[in-house]
Parts: sequence; structure tokens; C-alpha cells
Amino acid sequence: MKHRRLWLIPLLTLLTALGLLAGCGTLDEKQRGWIFQPSDRSWWGGESAAEGMSEVWIDFMAREHDGDAGTSQAARLHGLWLAHPDLTRRNLGPDQAPVLLYLHGARYNVVGSALRARRMQELGFSVLAIDYRGFGKSTAGLPSEASAYEDARAAWDWLARQYPDRPRYIFGHSLGGAIAIELAAQVADERGTLVEGTFTSIPDVVSSYKWGWLLFWPLDRALITQKLEAVKRVDQIGSPLLVVHGSADRTIAPTLGRRLFEAATGPKRFELVEGGTHHNTNSVGQDQYRLALAELFGLRTALDTLGALNQVR
Repeated sequence: MKHRRLWLIPLLTLLTALGLLAGCGTLDEKQRGWIFQPSDRSWWGGESAAEGMSEVWIDFMAREHDGDAGTSQAARLHGLWLAHPDLTRRNLGPDQAPVLLYLHGARYNVVGSALRARRMQELGFSVLAIDYRGFGKSTAGLPSEASAYEDARAAWDWLARQYPDRPRYIFGHSLGGAIAIELAAQVADERGTLVEGTFTSIPDVVSSYKWGWLLFWPLDRALITQKLEAVKRVDQIGSPLLVVHGSADRTIAPTLGRRLFEAATGPKRFELVEGGTHHNTNSVGQDQYRLALAELFGLRTALDTLGALNQVR
């Protein structure tokens, strides 16, 4: 009886997998919903942090990922723009006025990222943060890995048109980090890429959770349609890469951030923020960010710039 039960296990696994694959369309939609969790909700404190930011609308022709191949449709992205006032007022040169594209993670809309955008502004950037389609005020619909990549590229192209003479950087948090790495692998005009609380791939995230591997083993990669395999693209980035992770991150294990960093082949730096969680590493690690920006990217932060100007007076 014991041997018979052991023989049944692989058979039941195969039958379950075949049943799931038979409904692959529904499975794909479920995964897109689970992974992106699109909504118009904002993280706590986002509304007040977003006050004073300018709304941006980016119109472009998007490929129809859920329809016929080769077709396109009008799409619109909503974003928030936060210019750096000191750099703008003092009319500093383009090398001292960097622009940052901020790509947020799952669940919350762009307003929920306003606090992080303001922290990056404090470090000297003008910041554009966008919502992917399916989030906030952007074009409605269920986002996918492909559509999120396309949205990030549309926002990047918009920044290139608006600020052609300014150095541009890409920043991604959590899920947005995988999107940022894909974008950086596509383009050749970014000065640097920053990711925080990011992973190697969605299958690796699933496997990192207790009992998570049981959800898809042994056909995990066949069943997961939204893989976001940043680890396979990170070595194609042509700019310096900063990987930041909180030591107390319980959503994305720090080991995944470290493995992503190790897969990169260009100039790079890994910052482990002690005590940082998935949500507060950007705040707790502000000093580490400041140092890394100076040493890896050669960027002088806004505070450094203002201090130098005050000494000249």
C-alpha cells in the first residue's frame, strides 16, 4: 500500500498540472492579478506627500497584448512630476540636474510612492513616478509583464523628449525593480540604475516562501506565466547598478537581492540596510544612498551642492 501511494504522487501531480495548463488563459489572468495587484489605492501618507507634485499624462500607442498580434491601441499613463527646486532655481549645469524615472511595486498606485519620490528629490533628483496601465488613473486593464515593460519604455522616451540634455537614471522598488532592469537592458542612454527590495525572478520569490515551492513544483516555470526574470537581464545593463536591500525585508528575501547583484557584470554596488524592511529601507538607508550615489555614480547630492555653493558666498 505504501509503494502504491508513492506511485500515485507523480501521477496526481501530472494530472493536476495538465488540468491547470488546460485553463492556461485563466491561470495567466490569475497570476497577473496576484503578482501586480492593480488598484487605485495609495500607501499611508501618500496623499499628503503628493501635494504640490505636478500631474503628467503620457499618451502612446501600445501593442495589444491580449488581442490580435500586430495590432495597437491608444494608451495613457498617469504620473507625478517632482522637480528639484534648488537645482532649478540656481540654473546649474545638466550634470548637476539628474532626472529619475521611478517605477513602483505591486498593489499601490503612484501616489503611494510619493514619499519615496520626495526622498529621492532630497538626494538631488527631479523625479517622474508613473502608474502602469491598470493602476490609478492610467488606462484601465489587467497589467502584465509585457505591458509593464512597454509602459516603462514609454515613460523613458517621454523623459528623453522633455529633458534631452539631462542625465537620466532608472529607479525601481520591489516589482518595479525587475521592470527597471528590463528597461535598462533595452536602452543605452541611462546613466545609472537603482533597485531596492528587488528579486531575481518570480519563481525564486515563490520558492523563497515557506512551503511556496509546493505551489508549483515540479513544473513551476511552466506554470508561472509572469516570470519577471531580472536575473537573466541584469548582465545586459550598460550602466552602473546600485542594489539596495533591507536586512529585515520579509517580503523579498535579502538573499534574492544579493543574487541579483552577483549576476550583474558591470560597475555595481550592493547596500544592505540594517533593520530596513520592505517598506522603510528607502528612509532608513538614506545616508547609504547618499554615499553610494557619490561613489558609484559620481553624483553630488543636493545637500552637497548647496553646501559647496554656500561656502563660495
